[in-house]
Amino acid sequence: MNYILRPALFLLSSGLLLLGGLTACETTKRGFPEMSTPTTDTEELRRKREVVSKQIAEVSEGKIRYVIPREQLSAAFTREFGDGTAIDKTIIRKVQETPKDKAVYYIVGMGLRNGMYRAMALPLQTSTDNSLYLPSNSARYIITGVGCTFCFFNFEKNEIVGTTCEENTGGSRCDLRVESNNTFFVRR
Repeated sequence: MNYILRPALFLLSSGLLLLGGLTACETTKRGFPEMSTPTTDTEELRRKREVVSKQIAEVSEGKIRYVIPREQLSAAFTREFGDGTAIDKTIIRKVQETPKDKAVYYIVGMGLRNGMYRAMALPLQTSTDNSLYLPSNSARYIITGVGCTFCFFNFEKNEIVGTTCEENTGGSRCDLRVESNNTFFVRR
């Protein structure tokens, strides 16, 4: 009978050790609050997530024709800054490193805040009919000049990669900040 109990005791003790080992394992992540995810989105959440695009201009025979008046674009830039920056000039700039590269267009607003140069550039999307659109998921490239009367965007492969101060005096610089999206046009 002893030879029958030994395997049963071995299996029982092995099972208890295994069960004890499993309960000692950490199965939750600390520092992350547990929340339930809603199973359905509300209409408001869906609207916030969708990308909104609005036509800004169109390109015809190499010339840019604004669809939205520049005064309205200046007001939208001022609202986008939201910190008292007053935009007094807007332009659409074509960037093309080589003739073989596809051209990229940026809408740029320039102005001042407390006497310091400020600018913001947003990349535009080109449609097949040469219309230029600003999607709400476009990045914002924001320059603040410190001691500079004018700052330039630096481009590499048609993308903004930095800034340059117009004058090379000691302590003058242009600070670049990149934001991942924009609220240029108010969603209704």
